[in-house]
Amino acid sequence: MERRFFDLMVDVYVKDRWYLSDPVDDQGKEIDDIWLFRHGNPIEVRGRLHLPLYRPGAPLDIEFAGAGGTPVLSARAASVFREMAPDDVQLFEASVEGDPRPYFLLNVARTIRCIDDATSEEVEYRTAEEFTERIGEYWSVSGLRIDKSKVGAARVFRTWGWGPALIVSEDIKDALEANGIFGGKFSEV
Repeated sequence: MERRFFDLMVDVYVKDRWYLSDPVDDQGKEIDDIWLFRHGNPIEVRGRLHLPLYRPGAPLDIEFAGAGGTPVLSARAASVFREMAPDDVQLFEASVEGDPRPYFLLNVARTIRCIDDATSEEVEYRTAEEFTERIGEYWSVSGLRIDKSKVGAARVFRTWGWGPALIVSEDIKDALEANGIFGGKFSEV
């Protein structure tokens, strides 16, 4: 049976949900690179990070905070990633303004060049006029599809050249859903 994969996104249609700002350090200063958690590489984080509320509301188990889209997980959601994909992710404990429960910033530490340009709905590439250091990466991807033969044993990964995609295997998706995780939305790729 062929493995299935899903792009994990926040469900923005959850009524009265909270919105979190970009992470800050112990002194309240934003981290230098707000995109740090979307690069798809192992990272080092010093000290505990905090997430200010952008807009108060119902807490989510899965959220993508601030302009950088930093993945934020409840302890319940983090335990699924910790147990099922320890080689693919890093989890950094963080606090959320006004909420005493532990949360975790999820860093996907694996990038795979696997976007299937031919079966994706539409792809556009970066050109020399836009970002010379990023020529050939994706400018836009609609109807994302991946070439599963390039994934290997990975269960969680980022797609090379298209940072917004956070891909999880079907067993990760099923475990999150079985645990009643609130806030995540999945789109098959």
